[in-house]
Amino acid sequence: MPRDPHRGGRAPSLTALEKRLLNEFQRDLPLVSRPFASIGQRLGAGEATVLRHLDDLQRRGFVSRVGPVLRPQRVGASTLAAMAVPAPRLDEVAARVSALPEVNHNYEREHRLNLWFVLVADDEAGVRERLARIETDTGLAVLSLPMIEDYHIDLAFPLDADAGTPPRRVCGRRGPAGEAALGTLSEEDRRLLRTTQGGLPLLPRPYAAVARAIGMRENDVVTRLARLLETGMLKRIGVVVRHHELGYRANAMVVWNVPDGEVDERGRCIARDGVATLCYRRPRRPPLWNYNLFCMLHGRDRESVHRDIEALAQRCGLQDFAYAILFSRRRFKQCGARYPLAPAEVPGRA
Repeated sequence: MPRDPHRGGRAPSLTALEKRLLNEFQRDLPLVSRPFASIGQRLGAGEATVLRHLDDLQRRGFVSRVGPVLRPQRVGASTLAAMAVPAPRLDEVAARVSALPEVNHNYEREHRLNLWFVLVADDEAGVRERLARIETDTGLAVLSLPMIEDYHIDLAFPLDADAGTPPRRVCGRRGPAGEAALGTLSEEDRRLLRTTQGGLPLLPRPYAAVARAIGMRENDVVTRLARLLETGMLKRIGVVVRHHELGYRANAMVVWNVPDGEVDERGRCIARDGVATLCYRRPRRPPLWNYNLFCMLHGRDRESVHRDIEALAQRCGLQDFAYAILFSRRRFKQCGARYPLAPAEVPGRA
C-alpha cells in the first residue's frame, strides 16, 4: 500500500537518549569489538540500554538499519528512472515496480513524469534489461537518468537535541560516477558487503556475528570495513534513519537546466552550501526532460523547502536557469539499496 501523503511534519516524541543516538551515530559507528558498549560510554548508558533503544527505534520505524551505506555507482550500476503513468493506473504500475527487488526507492512526484524510482543491478547491461522488462510488463516507456557525477551525497538527518531541526550538512566526498567498480572488490569484500548492506545484527559483538556468518575473523571484518570506508566504497557506517517518520515529510527534487560548461561549478556550490541532502549531474533526455542538475531538499513543510530553494538559487547563481520542483506525493517504497554484488556462496549458510 502507498504510504504517508505529505500532510505536515510534526516532530515525533523521542527521549533525550534516542535523540543523541540519532544525532551522534548516523556516521562513525565505532569499529571496535563492542561498538554499542563504546556508544554507551559516550552517552552515559549501558550497552544493553543502547541496544534496546536501537531495537525499539527500528521497530517504531524511525531507524531503517544500523550498518554500512554503500556509495552509489561504486558497486554495480544504478539509475534514476521516471515514467509518465496515467492516474488510473498509478497504483497498479507502482506496485509492479516496487515488487522488483532491484528497486529500492519508488515515489510519486508532482510532474507529468509522475513515478520516480531507483534501480540497481550488477552492471549497465543488467540495468537496461530490467528497465526493458518494466516497459514490457507495463506497456509504458521508462526514462533512464543515470548519474554522471555526484557533487554531494549525505542522507543523514541529525536532529537538534532540543528543537528537532536539522543543521546544515557538511559536504561529503565527491567524484565521477563509476570511479570504483565491482571488479575492484575482492571476493571477501563482496561477501562482507552482501551480508552487511541490510544492516548489522543488534548484538553486543555484531562484527563477530558477521564474521561467523561469512567464515572470517572478527578483526578481518573490522579492518575490511575500515578500508572500504577510507577508499570511498562506503559512504558511512552508522544509524540509518527514515526521514519521513522523523517528521521531514516535505521532500522535493529540484532540477535545473544549466549550461554544460557551468554545471560543475553550480553543483559544487550546492555541495558546499549544505542545505541539500543530494546533488548530482544527470543527462538531459529531450524533448521529455531538459534538466541536468539535480538536488534533493527535505523539510517539515513545503513552505520551508520553498524558502530553502529560493535562498539556494540566490547563493549559487541559479536564478536565471530554467528549473522545476518535484515534490513527492506518495512513497511507495523506500529501503536500503540491495546491490547484487556478484553471486557468491556464503560459507556456513544453507
